[in-house]
Amino acid sequence: MKSVRTFKEWTLAELDRTFGLTVADDSPVLKSWLAGQTEISPFEQEVLDSFRSLLVAHVYDWNETELAYNFIGPVMALVRFSSKKFNFFAERSLSGTVDEIEMNGRPDGIIASGFREPQQPYFCLHEYKKEKDPEGDPAGQVLAAMLVAQEINQHRLPVYGCYVKGEVWHFMTLQERSYSISEGYLATRHEDLKAIFSILKFLKTIVSGFMKNEGTDER
Repeated sequence: MKSVRTFKEWTLAELDRTFGLTVADDSPVLKSWLAGQTEISPFEQEVLDSFRSLLVAHVYDWNETELAYNFIGPVMALVRFSSKKFNFFAERSLSGTVDEIEMNGRPDGIIASGFREPQQPYFCLHEYKKEKDPEGDPAGQVLAAMLVAQEINQHRLPVYGCYVKGEVWHFMTLQERSYSISEGYLATRHEDLKAIFSILKFLKTIVSGFMKNEGTDER
């Protein structure tokens, strides 16, 4: 009988032991993603500055849902991931089997192919956590979801991820059984928020490239 585990039950240590995962200290995939060049328009910068002011004022008081509604969601909307072929989806069910272990949950956000509902979540997954007393291991939770996404996509492409704890953003990549985690970006800092937004915009470019390579026009 297969064992069943939810994403929330996993920690990085347990994932490492169970699936033989290794941490890549110098991942070309992560490095390329973080270094991707994008242009931030004056309008986008003005909106980001407004978001940052709101975050500075409230980040230590917001709960997880308030952080998602008031900051993370608006930042994702500003990137405009939505298209006819791939979209940003929130709290959709995701499940799969990794090495005979059935894993499931509802990531706070995923970027997946599909218009009305997610189909292949092989591009990016996010777990949103509040600043104070987060429940569980946010890095482990998002990595567990990324492992399922990897299985759904038959290990064809790297899987991209991100977890947020209050004002701190960490970006992740998974390729085969090796993963990497970026240093934290502090969204209350002007330059760090610009970097976060640029990384997310470049992710959109990566996703669009995947779509074209598979013969699908992403518009």
